[in-house]
Amino acid sequence: MKTIKQLIRCVLLSACSVIATVAVADDKPSFEQYLQQVKQQALAQGVSPATIDQAFADATFIQRTVKLDRNQPEKRVTLDTYLPKRVPQWKIDKARKLYKQHYSLLKEIGDQYGVQPRFIVALWGNETNFGTYTGNFDIVSALATLAYDGRREEFFRKELIAALTILDQGHIELAQFQGSWAGAMGQTQFMPSSFLAFAVDHDGDGRKDIWGTQADVFASIANYLAQSGWNDDLTWGRQVKLPADFDPELAGLKIKKSLAEWQQLGVRRYDMSNLPTRDIKASLVLPDDAQGRAYLAYGNYDVLMKWNRSYYFVTSVGYLSDRIAYPSVFAK
Repeated sequence: MKTIKQLIRCVLLSACSVIATVAVADDKPSFEQYLQQVKQQALAQGVSPATIDQAFADATFIQRTVKLDRNQPEKRVTLDTYLPKRVPQWKIDKARKLYKQHYSLLKEIGDQYGVQPRFIVALWGNETNFGTYTGNFDIVSALATLAYDGRREEFFRKELIAALTILDQGHIELAQFQGSWAGAMGQTQFMPSSFLAFAVDHDGDGRKDIWGTQADVFASIANYLAQSGWNDDLTWGRQVKLPADFDPELAGLKIKKSLAEWQQLGVRRYDMSNLPTRDIKASLVLPDDAQGRAYLAYGNYDVLMKWNRSYYFVTSVGYLSDRIAYPSVFAK
């Protein structure tokens, strides 16, 4: 049992805690006041006053953006359930069709950047269904909302300044400046900072148009991969079979072994034949666990992880690229 003094102390502490919480809330600026701070920062970083005024004229706080940012999927997903949904047969068929349709341009860009065209198409398909869905959130409002919300304020504030820079450089009109709830843009779903680092004006019209110009979309994807260390002499990886006694502690991208070393450890191709004899370093990746699918991941797998740090996403890109390149193999 608590004494009277202890109870009084608890009440006082609780009251102080409530007062402190209210004080912190009161100290937070309003959304409009926060935008004024961002405007000053953007101005200091060289964005023109006209662009700043235009961009923020109709900027609003989007509650749905905050909800989506904090939402965590409750249903358990495995690679066996993810891949059929992410890469259904209709998407494979469409990827093959578009690969053939744009092959001349894809090869030109692939040769220039050292990236196999099938990976350009696979990323394009997995990010925005080949450009058919790029998001309909106002980029400035979405990024301003997420920055103001504060969970990742520094990250989203930096992206917001980058978005203003894109507008200031004239790559897109404000009315068309839309994307995902998190601020990812265009057919490549680049964040604004990635746009500034990797987007390409391949057709030479003075605009890096990842929203509507196919040449710029493909070249921007290829440039991202090339600058991130892509090697067009290698594929992304391969699905493999593990021996019954395989040690799962050997899995992970930080562990690199030669194919010969993995062969000695009992790792085999998916059809149980021997691994290739090339001198290649690879990691063993288990997207789920030792009982799920297993992959030998080459250096290009690490590059794709820079694009999206999800084993599922990277595997889906690699899988779609294989379905584009080797239709006869998967037809068996």
